[in-house]
Amino acid sequence: MLDGRIVRPANTVHLHFVHQFAVKLAAAVCAEALTQGYVASWRRVVMTSNMHRCGGARAVRAFGLVLLAAATLIAPCAFAEAPLGITLDQATILKLPEKVATIVVGNPLIADVAVQSGGLVVVTGKGYGSTNIIVLDRTGTVLMERAVVVRGPTDQTVAVYRGMERETYSCTPNCERRITLGDSAGYFTSTLGQSDVRNNQSVAAGAKGR
Repeated sequence: MLDGRIVRPANTVHLHFVHQFAVKLAAAVCAEALTQGYVASWRRVVMTSNMHRCGGARAVRAFGLVLLAAATLIAPCAFAEAPLGITLDQATILKLPEKVATIVVGNPLIADVAVQSGGLVVVTGKGYGSTNIIVLDRTGTVLMERAVVVRGPTDQTVAVYRGMERETYSCTPNCERRITLGDSAGYFTSTLGQSDVRNNQSVAAGAKGR
């Protein structure tokens, strides 16, 4: 209840806002002021609001605290980097900040890194899922943290299911066997074995020709 006290113009705090978000923050300040026994009235005129209460200094401090808290909450969202998307069995280049001493990969089974000269790192997708990369300096300060998401191939692939068994083929345009995580054990092992034999024969043939 109002006790008839007169709010004098000398205790008027003029808050000029540049957008609607600031008006909402001021409303929160006024609500807090009312709990302290202050009398508040609002006048909205083209993005300008007047707040009347006894003891203007405390309202200014409260408004400053609310604005600082809002900036603290908004800043991480505004500057957060989007996840690094990689296709399985493919690589991408990531630029590192300066003074890097340590690179930590959350799950090397999902993504692996290889440091190159010029402050670059090659990130390769090893398995499905998401992980993260953390870059530290010599003092342990975090210089960069980036989420990594590895997805399946997006090119022309065909998955053939024989009951619960899966086989993957790459059709570009002829369909050939392709080893992909999730294929049946027999298909995966057989295709991998053929690839190993072929690679070994190529290496042997190259050694004889020297």
